[in-house]
Amino acid sequence: QRGGEGEQEKQEGRTSLTLPTISLCLSPSLTSLYLRSLSPNNLSSALSAPLGLPSSIFYLTPSSDTDSNTDSEEESMSEGEMERLKEEVEEKKKVIAIMRNKPWRMKRRLVHLKECQEFVDKFEGALGKGKGRKFYAYKIMMMKKWIKFQRDFDNFKTTCIPWERKIKEVESHFGSSVASYFIFLRWMYGMNMVLFGLTFGLVVIPEVLMGLPYGSIPRKTVPRAEQPTAQDYSVLMDFNGYCKYSVLFYGYYNNQRTIGLLKFRLPLSYLMVGVGTFGYSLMVVIRTMAKNADVGGGDGDDGEFTFAWKMFTSWDYLIGNPETADNKYASITTSFKESIVDEQENQKDENIHLRRFLRVLANFMIICCLGGSGYLIFFVVKRSQEFANRDDLSWYEKNELELIMSLLGLVCPPLFETIAELEEYHPRIALKWQLGRIFALFLGNLYTFLFALFDEVNNKLEEEVSIRNASIWAQKEYYANFTLYNNDTDTTPPPMDPSDVIRGPCWETAVGIEFVKLTVSDIQVTYLTILIGDFARAVIVRFLNYCWCWDLEPSYGEFDISGNVLGLVFNQGMIWMGAFYAPGLVGINVLRLLSSMYYQCWAVMATNVPHERVFKASKSNNFYMGLLLLILFLSLLPVVYTIMTLPPSFDCGPFSGKAKMFDVIMETIDLDLPAFLGTLMGYAANPGLIIPAVLLMVLAIYYLNSVSEAYQHANAELKKKMQMVSLRGFQIN
Repeated sequence: QRGGEGEQEKQEGRTSLTLPTISLCLSPSLTSLYLRSLSPNNLSSALSAPLGLPSSIFYLTPSSDTDSNTDSEEESMSEGEMERLKEEVEEKKKVIAIMRNKPWRMKRRLVHLKECQEFVDKFEGALGKGKGRKFYAYKIMMMKKWIKFQRDFDNFKTTCIPWERKIKEVESHFGSSVASYFIFLRWMYGMNMVLFGLTFGLVVIPEVLMGLPYGSIPRKTVPRAEQPTAQDYSVLMDFNGYCKYSVLFYGYYNNQRTIGLLKFRLPLSYLMVGVGTFGYSLMVVIRTMAKNADVGGGDGDDGEFTFAWKMFTSWDYLIGNPETADNKYASITTSFKESIVDEQENQKDENIHLRRFLRVLANFMIICCLGGSGYLIFFVVKRSQEFANRDDLSWYEKNELELIMSLLGLVCPPLFETIAELEEYHPRIALKWQLGRIFALFLGNLYTFLFALFDEVNNKLEEEVSIRNASIWAQKEYYANFTLYNNDTDTTPPPMDPSDVIRGPCWETAVGIEFVKLTVSDIQVTYLTILIGDFARAVIVRFLNYCWCWDLEPSYGEFDISGNVLGLVFNQGMIWMGAFYAPGLVGINVLRLLSSMYYQCWAVMATNVPHERVFKASKSNNFYMGLLLLILFLSLLPVVYTIMTLPPSFDCGPFSGKAKMFDVIMETIDLDLPAFLGTLMGYAANPGLIIPAVLLMVLAIYYLNSVSEAYQHANAELKKKMQMVSLRGFQIN
């Protein structure tokens, strides 16, 4: 110490030391803290200049006693020193939090990050006092471990999302519009897995495990006349023979009220699963639409400084994987193309009168195509009913209906897309128009098919009356002939062999077979189209381009978003309608969606090129959900008509022997539930209560829609005001 200054500093509780003596009297951690606080310019002067530091942080003890006295010295730190240390720790934490936003090289980032983390780890536990210091350090450690666990768990959840990497790769190269199709496909796969669990867990498995075995009753036995050909490949491919009398179809299930030791009510379960399928699907679709509506991101028309934001903020500097970097590069390029298309559409000038004429002409041509396809379907269905009485049918005549419907779904969408070129809509609007037109095509074809199919059902119901009388007469004749042949009226005759019993037409199984054949035919046509149309086309362009007269590169196919989306929607509609008549159809659809994800992801990456005008999806998923909701409602109508109106077959299915399928519910209420519940159900079914309830729901929907529109208008006004305030502030600055 230096004279009077040293005495004064000593009285004030401060000590002047040079830097070399810090290693002897300053704790190593605080030495590091002090050195980091020095700039490079002041470091040389700090080596010789005296240091003014609080004397309470020095421990002038031999180095051998350093560890033993550390705790006592740290406990003697004053409140001000503790506050300064706490501020320093918080500052280091802030530096760690904003490190990724610093425009530094990665090496410099890593060095600073390591230093800050070491400082926080070293001094954060010292913020407590006395005995509480160890508890505080333990709490901080556990908090860090919990944060790390949450981060790792979030990464794990992201890893567990099915096909996320494949979809991101498709999105980076083809844009969000193509990726929205695969996101929709993945969502439908998840929904169908739940439906598969309901159907197989509550209908198929109980019948297999607890029901009567195969061959015990006529509905579970192949008729004797069909047994020689029941295993032929052509017969099985038409879902006849052993397939027809299996768990795949409605007719296999028995009408026993309870089965097995558990007294499982199979008919009630069959009906409730059929209704619950629609209820669950409706709930999931509406919930998904509501969730998508909450997600921000408009059409990109209201964005300010779009290209500046994309240019300077798109890249992620934490990417370390070369493959991820390539995907990110492709994604940024695609997003620029999407924004350029939006900007071009906003600045386009057009001739209004010519545009209106061309749009009217295009719609007239498309309406003619829709009417022609509907008439063709009706004609083919009527022709197939005439073929039903013939035995010498060719393969084409047997499958004519399925082939015509699949070919119409294959040919009409490209034709609609060609006609839509006359309208020159924005690609996003053109996609919605295309989806609506193909939706009308598929819907007309499907309902034409249903009307013709129910005409056939009515014919079979009339035929069933005569067959039922013949079956009863044959059974009486069998018993009478047995008694006459044995000349013994006391002996009980053995039951008739199940394969010899006269069968009814079992119209429910016939309807289920038609839906299964239509679904399988659609799968075959879709996959062959990709293999022959896209893959063969890509191979020809790839290898013949070297020896061709002109450039074939632009001849690669584009991914048909509208056709594929509507194919999924109407395939799901057929599943909803057909699952009641063929429980195995849900399992077939799960396999179809699973294979489609891998097959179409491979096809789009290997054989297709991005659209010439790449555009944003812009809530396309919600538009797809709207179409799915509409087809769900339209699919519900035929099933409800069947349950409430048509009489079930007398010798097959879980509802045989009842006047209506709905009678299973009334039977359960009468036999298994208290009497007052039956009275309440009777009151609930009163039209005097149902009609006011429906009117109340309509009014509630109208009110909520009005409130939603008011909120949207208010949000738009607030957004405009915020933009004006920001612009004024920018001008003032």
